[in-house]
Parts: sequence; C-alpha cells; structure tokens
Amino acid sequence: MPASAPLVTDPFARFQEWMTEAWRHEPEDANAMTLATATPDGTPAARIVLLKGADARGFVFYTNTESRKGGELAANASAALLFHWKPQGRQIRIEGRVEPVTDTEADAYYASRPRISRLGAWASDQSRALPERAELERRLAGFEAKYPGEDIPRPPHWSGFRVIPERFEFWQNMPYRLHDRTVYTRAADGGWTIGKLYP
Repeated sequence: MPASAPLVTDPFARFQEWMTEAWRHEPEDANAMTLATATPDGTPAARIVLLKGADARGFVFYTNTESRKGGELAANASAALLFHWKPQGRQIRIEGRVEPVTDTEADAYYASRPRISRLGAWASDQSRALPERAELERRLAGFEAKYPGEDIPRPPHWSGFRVIPERFEFWQNMPYRLHDRTVYTRAADGGWTIGKLYP
C-alpha cells in the first residue's frame, strides 16, 4: 500500500483487505503462516501452520494439543504469527496471548475435514518419535477399520487455539528498502494506537 493511501484504523479490517488480495495471487498458500511459540524459559520454536479462522476475536489454527506447540502453548500462552506474501511484497506480524477454541468450534472444523485427515488425527502422535513410517500407516489402517464410515469423533487431544492480538505490524515493501511499517498496539480501553516504524 502506498504510504499516501488512507490509513485503515481497524487492524482486523486491514488484515482482511490484505488477505483478500493475497488469495488472488496465492490461491494455494495465502493462509499459510509461521507460528512461533516458546517454552517458559524462552526457548523458541517456529513452524508453518494454516489459518482456519480470522475475525475480531482473533486468529485460529488447529493441532494436536499434545504436540510440541500444544505443550508450549499450555505452558506459555503467548504466540507470534507471521504472514509473508512475496508477490505483493507484504508481511503481517501478529503477537498476542492464546486461548483454546470452544469444543463447538473444534467439532465443527474437525467435521469439515477430509475423512483421512480426521483419521490421521487419531493415528498421529504428533511431534513424538516415529520408529518407522510403516508404524504410522499401520495405525491409520487400524483407525480406518475402527471407524469405517463418516462418523469419526474428534479425538480428545485435537483442538484449536485462538491468538488474540495485542500487536499488529503491517509491512509493505518499498523501493530502495525504504519499507512502510505500520504498527497497531492494543490500548487499555480495547482500542488501538497506531504508529510507524523506521524501515
């Protein structure tokens, strides 16, 4: 966005504008985001996950809650997200606290997934050591036999998290590395203060 364009005062609205534009250029991956978590002592970890919900409440992704990221979020309920859309020369950084989604939300999203993905949520001990690939395939086959139809309950260890933003940064590539950086920080009254950063 050119520096002279009108400033959007609601960061969620600005996010939706940029995401809509990103889908036009990256139909396969526009909702891919880096999720960074940390242990209580500050050891960081980052990985790519998919954004599955975004509104004024926050940004939602789903996972095995017993995975590494699930354990880190249980111990340190803060996270950072990063979206990078190279065709548009844009990044969005989001930082905030994290809370679990409701069971109703998790059930609804789980039910929308392909059958094999739902079975995979049962078969995979995500982030734990796997002796050989064949073991995962055996486990998947076992759950296919256990749940032969479409009625596959959501595993108790599979759910979602919502990142509730305290800070957004919208980064727009500009010539000569004189990039435009706009920061939204949540104020005490729940509104947003807006500022710029040097590139």
